Formats: sequence, C-alpha cells, structure tokens
Amino acid sequence: MLINCVAYEHGHKLADIGTHEIAHWLQRPDAFVWVALLDPSADELALMQREFGLHELAVEDALKGHQRPKIEEYGDMVFVVMHLVEPAGEDLAVGEVAVFVGKNFVLSARRRSQHGFLGVRERCEREPLLLERGAGFVLYALMDAVVDRYFPVIELFEAELEAIEEKIFLPGSARGNIERLYDLKHSTSVLRHAAAPLLEMLGKLHGGRVPAAFVSTQEYFRDVHDHLARINGAIDTIRDTIGTAIQVNLSMVAIEESETTKRLAAWAAIFAVSTAMAGIWGMNFEFMPELKWRYGYPMALGAIVLAIVVLYRRFRRVGWL
Repeated sequence: MLINCVAYEHGHKLADIGTHEIAHWLQRPDAFVWVALLDPSADELALMQREFGLHELAVEDALKGHQRPKIEEYGDMVFVVMHLVEPAGEDLAVGEVAVFVGKNFVLSARRRSQHGFLGVRERCEREPLLLERGAGFVLYALMDAVVDRYFPVIELFEAELEAIEEKIFLPGSARGNIERLYDLKHSTSVLRHAAAPLLEMLGKLHGGRVPAAFVSTQEYFRDVHDHLARINGAIDTIRDTIGTAIQVNLSMVAIEESETTKRLAAWAAIFAVSTAMAGIWGMNFEFMPELKWRYGYPMALGAIVLAIVVLYRRFRRVGWL
C-alpha cells in the first residue's frame, strides 16, 4: 500500500505526486522524491524498481522480508534493513523496514508494523536547511527514529528486571523468577539481534569512504552510531545481570532444598529414637528390667517423650526445625 509519495526541492516540499510522475521529478537536478510503502506487494515493488532503477537483489530482499539488519551498496544506491522492535503486551512485536536510498530518492517499505513514520516526515519538513542535504538526511531521520524506539524497550527491560530482583529472596518464588528471567533474556536477544548488526554496519555511512549521498551527513550517522553503542552496552549489562540473577535464584532453590532436607532429617532422627526405645521395650524376653514393675509402662512413655523433647529443642536451637 502506498502511504505517500512526495517531491522535495531545496529542502522544501513541492507537491504530493503520483507514482506516474516520479520519473519527471527525478530529472530535476535539485529535487528528490520520498516514497513510503506499507506491506508492499510484488507489483508495487516492481513498479518502484522500474521508476528508481533498483537492484533486483535488494528488491527481492525487501519483498521476502525477515532479513537481518544490514547496509548494502549497489552502485550509487544504498539498501538498508532495520528491525522495528515495539512492545506488544507482555511480548515484543518485531517489524521491518527496508529503505532504498539513491542520490535523488528515498523509498521505504515497512512490514509487520503499525507504527509509522509520519512524525519523521513532519520533523524533516520543519527543518528545511537539513532536509536540503537530500536523501542522506532522510535516511538519518528514519534510522534515528528506529533507534530511538529501542530506548523505551530498554527501560521496560530494566523495570522488569528490578521487579524480579525485588522477589528473588521471597520464599517459594524462585521457580517463577527463573521463568520470568528466561523470558526477559529471550526479549533482550530479540532487541540485540536488531541493534548489534546495525551497529557493526553503520561505519559504512560515516568516516572513510562513504557513498556520495551521505558525504554531507556523516556527523549525523555518527550520532546514531553513539546511540546504538549505548543501547548495545545497556543490553549487555542487562544480560549480565540476568545471568547473575538466574544463578542467585538457583542458589536459593538449593538453599530451600537444603532446609527441607534438614527438617526431614531432624524429624527422622526424633522418630528413630522413639522407635528404637519402643522396640527395645517391646521385645518379649522373660527377664527384662522393670518388666513386672507397676510404673514401667508410664516410665517408658515418659522416657520416649523426654527424648523427643530434648531432640526437638536441640534441632530448633541449631536451626533445623
């Protein structure tokens, strides 16, 4: 679906145009065209390929989707894939945006995401001096918007981790904590798979040899690189904390099991002593001490109760009961 197709010149919006007018505007030396698509069909991408002269391999990747974040050069054109990571209830929704950037055009194709880039277009149009830099600045604005959406996800991870840490030492909560920690670890992996490859590839757009469309915007992509470095550092910190929290929870499980074993051992010892005493007095020998004594039975019961009380108090004192 075509979201919008707009022509710009010298940093100012000239007109909303139809796809059949793209070729006309591309011929103007100081103009560029910005097209946005949502879940494009094969026919729509084929039309864009003819209008902009897109490389067939890049078009194939944009059509199939589910690509790893990357930045690739095809002659004078740059093809960028970014993941859109957004909270969706208790899970994360992962969309994708493929961006084709040439000297005088920008084409974005967004998939599996309802969070659009209208705010990005409005931001660019409010800054004509920057928009005058052309397609390179538009890609920066799109990339900056995508990366900025990662920060709220990081904050959600940190809040969830803090909530789990508050319950680590609550009795009986270890199993639930471990399940939540593994879910959080999976979510951080999703964000890491979106941010880490982009950080590795972003060096192509600043410093050293860069494509012609990005010569005047290198410092802006350096800023995005810094944001991605912060995000990846935060992800690594969260993952390390999750690993530590999992180890602490496993230790708490072992401690709780040890406490249970101690209680069972203490009660087993108490009943073992009483059973042994009852077994001795229950033997049917003819000559036994106090066998025919009138108070022998109460004395035996008293001795058993006394032994139980002594052992119980002893085990309570050492913390086994």
